[in-house]
Amino acid sequence: MIDLRLLREDPDRVRASQRARGEDVALVDALLSADERRRSSGVRFDELRSEQKALGKLIPKATPEERAELLQKAEQLKADVKAAEAEQNEADETAKQLLLQLGNLVHPDVPVGGEEDFVVLETHGTIRDFAAEGFEPKDHLELGETLGAIDVERGAKVSGSRFYYLTGVGALLELALVNAAIAQATEAGFIPMLTPALVRPRAMEGTGFLGQAAENVYHLEKDDYYLVGTSEVPLAAYHMDEIIEADKLPLRYAGFSPCFRREAGTYGKDTRGIFRVHQFDKVEMFSYVAPEDAEAEHKRLLEWEKQWLTSLELPFQVIDVATGDLGASASRKFDCEAWIPTQGKYRELTSASNCDSFQARRLSVRLRDDKDGKKVVQPLATLNGTLCAVPRTIVAILENHQLADGSVRVPEVLRPYLGGREVLEPIAK
Repeated sequence: MIDLRLLREDPDRVRASQRARGEDVALVDALLSADERRRSSGVRFDELRSEQKALGKLIPKATPEERAELLQKAEQLKADVKAAEAEQNEADETAKQLLLQLGNLVHPDVPVGGEEDFVVLETHGTIRDFAAEGFEPKDHLELGETLGAIDVERGAKVSGSRFYYLTGVGALLELALVNAAIAQATEAGFIPMLTPALVRPRAMEGTGFLGQAAENVYHLEKDDYYLVGTSEVPLAAYHMDEIIEADKLPLRYAGFSPCFRREAGTYGKDTRGIFRVHQFDKVEMFSYVAPEDAEAEHKRLLEWEKQWLTSLELPFQVIDVATGDLGASASRKFDCEAWIPTQGKYRELTSASNCDSFQARRLSVRLRDDKDGKKVVQPLATLNGTLCAVPRTIVAILENHQLADGSVRVPEVLRPYLGGREVLEPIAK
């Protein structure tokens, strides 16, 4: 959530952020009104409690005649205090719920617009000219089936559409990707983590996934658990309700977990193969830093993602995601999009988001620092960056490194994790 003081001092900035996101601007005024009511009801409650305490001291000293009148007044004050407390609690809850609906403040440098209004920041690698090589590229599913690596028919039989099996070299390729990604993250100073896939509502709400993204979240109603769509959720909640000393920062974690997404609203999109699925594995980077270090950390996460995609020898571009395509918790997001030959376009493989103190405020993760000789406790900043979303990375590898005979060249970085294999070869039928 955003800082209420900022809302009071500069509501126009918050309105502009909501407008840029394509979200409800009226929410800002509703929240301002609720906040004013919350504060005024709090003042009223404190005044009545003070009067009640003062009256309580007078009663023992009063004469019998005065005591009867004071007791009657005390009864009325008791009722007034109870009513004021109820009003304060109701106003506080209303303000809290409205605040939870408000997205993070958009960074001033983010391009304004919708999904297609991103800005390309840089491109890397060379797109292969398959025509010059004398063959038409196959898509990842045809390649995966030829290699005995992907089985979507049985995935659909067992679990429905957008499910799949990785078999044989497909399973080995996933394990190779995960191990190589964790190795890079560990070398960069990240602590490897295996995280829960089920979380309580506060963890999901605290990271901002029960607002605009709620339609894509799986909820187990009987137990009131949520299936995570990314290990960002349990990593963000890992230090929930904790105070972290400044000299412990930055804290960097690399989480590996299964991820579950309903993919609501994507009917008809990416229905072939394993690019858009309901369940997948992912390696996610997550950082806790001081607020003043957040922008620099954001750039570092992006550099680690670029290093990873470069090691996989994939052509890709980096985009600055537009305001209307940001998640509720991100103030700015960079995506790395790999070239997919059979689609003839770049598609998202990784993303890096700066959430500033938005998640930390909701999850009560705070930083204790020494400023001017005084200990100051304040929310810190959180950032996240996908290092390897496995199925999409497999899609990019198969299509970009395919050979004319249907085999696939293995990028050098993965060979040590595949027993030294240089090529994945079609299986005999």
